[in-house]
Amino acid sequence: MKRIAFLLATLVLSGCASIVSSVTDTLAEDLSRAILNNDDLATVKEGVPAFLIVLDALLTSSPDNPNLLTAAARLNASYATGFVVDQARQTRLTNKSMELSQRAACRLIAWTCDARKMPFEELETRLLSSKLTDVPAMYAYASSWAGWIQAHSDDWAAIAELARVKALMEKVVELDASYDEGAAVMYLGVFETLLPPAMGGRPEVGRRYFERAIEISGGRYLMAKVLYAEKYARLVFDRELHDALLSEVTDADPYGEALTLINLVAQDQAAALLKSADEYF
Repeated sequence: MKRIAFLLATLVLSGCASIVSSVTDTLAEDLSRAILNNDDLATVKEGVPAFLIVLDALLTSSPDNPNLLTAAARLNASYATGFVVDQARQTRLTNKSMELSQRAACRLIAWTCDARKMPFEELETRLLSSKLTDVPAMYAYASSWAGWIQAHSDDWAAIAELARVKALMEKVVELDASYDEGAAVMYLGVFETLLPPAMGGRPEVGRRYFERAIEISGGRYLMAKVLYAEKYARLVFDRELHDALLSEVTDADPYGEALTLINLVAQDQAAALLKSADEYF
């Protein structure tokens, strides 16, 4: 009888844990979507830190929940790059994003636990077995890793890890180029235009990636056009393309499911780039 009671209690507790986990996942997803659909940048800038604390609290109770870890990683990274100017604070947030996304990926794709340390050839071999279901975790990890490298751009050891990030993004694109409105394709465009041709950059390859990313979203993901102008058009000193892309961004309707916030940020950046164009070209 005691044994049966124990088994029943275990099942009940297990069920409660499952319910709590489900509610937690739903809360994180709903809050993230509410932020992405918000059209008030000032409110988001002031409100996101509170949400980050809420996610930290939820992770205290569910430290191994990959959905929570991924949501927290992406929001920390987005907030750091979109709203934080102070370099030291931005570095702390990108460090945190990197750690959270690595934990999430490690839970879902076991070999990524050692992705930063294993020989590069082994990483390439591991990627061959990647599946479509790996895309969300792999993309979250790679994008947070890219943000971390950007925040540590004065550290050659960090920059040396870019090849690993690029390999992950290429696999995401191979598996599902349309994921997150083609953002992984856009990242590849950025990677190819970080340096001028004389230093190993491949701007024309980058241009093709940017154009493909824009095509995937039907032009709805405005940040792809902003980065196309900033990273490619400025690199090759194409003022006409630069201004045309940025004008399209500032004139566009920014509203779209899960795109509103990032599009408004893109419009702000486009306006700033247009304002500084005379000094640059």
